[in-house]
Amino acid sequence: MKKRRLPQILVHTGQHYDANMAGVFFEELGMPEPDIYLKVGSDNHARQTARIMHAFDAVCDEHRPDLVVVAGDVNSTLAAALVASKRSIPVAHVEAGLRSFDRDMPEEINRVVTDSISDLLFTTEESANQNLLREGAPAERIFFTGNCMIDTLLKHVATALAREPWNEFGVESGRYALLTLHRPSNVDSVETLQALLGVVGEVARRIPVIFPAHPRTTAALSRAGFAAPSNVKLCDPLSYLSFLGLMARAAFVMTDSGGIQEETTALGVPCLTLRANTERPVTVTSGTNRLVGGDVACLPGLVDRILAGDWPTGQRPPLWDGQAARRVVGALESWNETRTAPQAAPMRLAAV
Repeated sequence: MKKRRLPQILVHTGQHYDANMAGVFFEELGMPEPDIYLKVGSDNHARQTARIMHAFDAVCDEHRPDLVVVAGDVNSTLAAALVASKRSIPVAHVEAGLRSFDRDMPEEINRVVTDSISDLLFTTEESANQNLLREGAPAERIFFTGNCMIDTLLKHVATALAREPWNEFGVESGRYALLTLHRPSNVDSVETLQALLGVVGEVARRIPVIFPAHPRTTAALSRAGFAAPSNVKLCDPLSYLSFLGLMARAAFVMTDSGGIQEETTALGVPCLTLRANTERPVTVTSGTNRLVGGDVACLPGLVDRILAGDWPTGQRPPLWDGQAARRVVGALESWNETRTAPQAAPMRLAAV
């Protein structure tokens, strides 16, 4: 946007505040420092969303943007979109139309509501286009632009691999598994978490498992009295480049994250998703991802298949080519040119 002379205000809400889960991204990805940092921090869904809305409303008062651009499906996405919509400020949603069809997931509520009030809908896969059309979104508001997150991955994967982050864990490239857990359905119940960790322990008898623990997961592990077996290498959250390097050379990844499903498909790394559903079905139909579902006891058998080389190689989905952001900005420029209201100044964007 800067190269194309689109004035913008970059707003960091502070919903993700851990240094390795937020601040390091600006440094490692070469992003400018946020123009505005709201420092919202952690809280339950209702209070956090309300705090973001209150703070972002003041931002809109002061800067009066012509368009608010939101990304993903977190509380910040929903909160900023709601504030803009109630002020009659157009909203553009990057990563629109993804659906798990599981309303027990807070992110699903965020996705559905944000899309319903967005004026521009930028999608990453064909299923998202169909979901939006089925829900009544006008076709002229839907732009199949590809996956901006894969732009980031493709730009940085060589740098990430050059770090050889696996050496920090005493493992060899390609001879370890990577695990992430943070979904409430997996970590909030002690019984569920203990059952899952027991199966992970079985997997670790076959191959070392590196386990960067989300702060939410760390608290749950403490409640569950988890003591990591010798072959499970528990650690704090990793920076983007360290995690990307580990993911790119893992024998396979076990996760309940949506984004990691996409990244492993782009990298061609086998992925076992510890969920019964996914809002990113192209990672299953075209990629390397498979849903484990509620029967985690099947996990060791799936791991044996991967280690024996019996796993689909998959292919990178359409428009996951590193050029998605260019297409998004091109659509924003075209939208700005076709606005009917006379403008006294160039379009001002607030990117959240």
